[in-house]
Amino acid sequence: MDLTGHRAVAILCITHGGMNMVTKVQKWGNSQGLRLARQVLEEAHISVGDSVNVSTRDGVIVITPARRVRGKQSLQELVSRIPRNYKSREVEWGKPVGREDW
Repeated sequence: MDLTGHRAVAILCITHGGMNMVTKVQKWGNSQGLRLARQVLEEAHISVGDSVNVSTRDGVIVITPARRVRGKQSLQELVSRIPRNYKSREVEWGKPVGREDW
């Protein structure tokens, strides 16, 4: 149940390579999760424990394998996580210590 007392249920239909799967969004502790069939993960080249990108496009949830560049995250992946309304600001780090050149 949500805060309004209504039972929240969402159903996701996954289609990939001719494969179709219907699953429910389940509550696990304070989070929500999906159970995915092994065949769906295999076709998407995702294994248990792999990192994935979760995004939305036109109201559809899109799950893709996280792409790494030489074992690190790509700049594009890092920048994509910056909130759209993020405003950068100057940070005061204190007085120089040692022989730093400011």
